Amino acid sequence: MNFYPTTRAIWLIALGAPLAAVLAAIMPSLWAIGAAWALMLILLLLLDGLAAARVQDVRLAVAPSAEIGAPLALGLEAEFSGRIGPRTIFGNLGLDERLAEEGAVAFSLHRDEAQKGAFSGQATIVPVRRGLGEIGKLWLRWTGPLGLAWRQIQKQGAQQVAVVPNIAAVRSPTVQMFLRDSIFGLLARKFRGEGSEFEALAEYQPGMDRRSIHWKGSARHSKLLAKEYEAERNNQIIFALDCGGAMCEPVDGLPRIDRAVSAALLTAYITLKAGDRTSLFSFAARPELSTPFLSGSRNFFRLQQEAATIDYRHQESNYTLALSTLQSRLKRRSLIIIFTDFTDPTAADLMLEAAGRLIDKHLVLFVVLEDRELTAIIDRSPESAEDVARAVTAQNLLDQKKLVVTRLRHMGIDVIEGAHQDIGTRLINRYLTIKRRGSL
Repeated sequence: MNFYPTTRAIWLIALGAPLAAVLAAIMPSLWAIGAAWALMLILLLLLDGLAAARVQDVRLAVAPSAEIGAPLALGLEAEFSGRIGPRTIFGNLGLDERLAEEGAVAFSLHRDEAQKGAFSGQATIVPVRRGLGEIGKLWLRWTGPLGLAWRQIQKQGAQQVAVVPNIAAVRSPTVQMFLRDSIFGLLARKFRGEGSEFEALAEYQPGMDRRSIHWKGSARHSKLLAKEYEAERNNQIIFALDCGGAMCEPVDGLPRIDRAVSAALLTAYITLKAGDRTSLFSFAARPELSTPFLSGSRNFFRLQQEAATIDYRHQESNYTLALSTLQSRLKRRSLIIIFTDFTDPTAADLMLEAAGRLIDKHLVLFVVLEDRELTAIIDRSPESAEDVARAVTAQNLLDQKKLVVTRLRHMGIDVIEGAHQDIGTRLINRYLTIKRRGSL
């Protein structure tokens, strides 16, 4: 703990110089009054600092997690001892740049009338990046009874805030209505459709698989009847997220991996509601996050917390190691949803080879975000030779991506492409289609 002069004290001390000059001009023998003035104020400053209240306890209240882009309230409480409380109290908290672009937030504390010597204040920050945000040092300063001296303490923060993807889309009325009509409707019907376990006979409808027609029952009732099956629940769904260098590229202001995590979580909310066991898996040069299989919507928050640790790496993705590790972990047929991007032809070949080994036992689905930046470069009217070169390069990259997508589809692997704001909805629809068909 230390103390130093306030602005008021500095100005009062500084007044001693012109005071001494004026007195010396009037009566030279009185020049010492100015110096005595300054010395008196310095003495009062020291006494004010010594008489200032002592801090007994400082507490910072912060939630363990926050959504990116959503306001996060911070609370600061301090308790002081002494007959005379502080006149003014300010706090300053150092923060990780994930939590605040400025790297700090200021507090102004006010007296708590309900408790003697207690002061509290609040501040609001808006997290700007996913991941674990560190709470840094806290500086607390307050004035003495005369307002001439600041006392100050430092306290090292030891807290972390998990900045998770914003799931406002999950809470939106549109998604909730979708859940009610799609998920709960399916559950009410026990997932009748084209699953694996026979459930009942129903009248054949256009669009049904002709192989489901029950010919004996149709002949007996003089109308076409089809077999309905109970689709299996408790399937295994894995969201595998590539965190390599290609996923750090921005999509509408956010890294590609952030968009992928948001779409994965939105779909995971649906899979948990549908009763399926759900897991997150991430990789770059090596496998990183691998959560256990979770079930039930109560575990969505846990998945959201785990997703906060997923971040891009400036490394080349090792598909061979990642997907072989994932394959060794899976003991039964699963739906593997891979979020990635492929611009390097060599890496794409290795990815195709690794994916080919998965499809023998598992259902694999790739999710690829649309490259609006590249499309914008191609569509822009060139004004120089450099613009033409950039457009040609962008077109080559898009052509390479299309070639990889085509090869994946020829292997029998489904691929979902789309803009980031649509990809979550498209993925959910594909999942529900797979669920109804009982493909797992």
